[in-house]
Amino acid sequence: MNKKEILKEFGRNLKAERNRAGLSQEQLAEKIGLSYGQVIGTIERGEINTSISVVIAIMNALNIDFEDLFDIKNLMK
Repeated sequence: MNKKEILKEFGRNLKAERNRAGLSQEQLAEKIGLSYGQVIGTIERGEINTSISVVIAIMNALNIDFEDLFDIKNLMK
């Protein structure tokens, strides 16, 4: 799996989890201390490789584990 595919899968899963939590991009951004919701959109579209601190903040805000955002076993294939 290449970097672009990893980012896109992560983004798709993030969007699904955010929607499951009933949050808009702006609401999630506010919850994790980002200045605007567009950042969440760029992550969900797989356009940026965000920092681990943002990933951890997202996991805490959505009350999910990393495995909910990305199946690391896919990288082993």
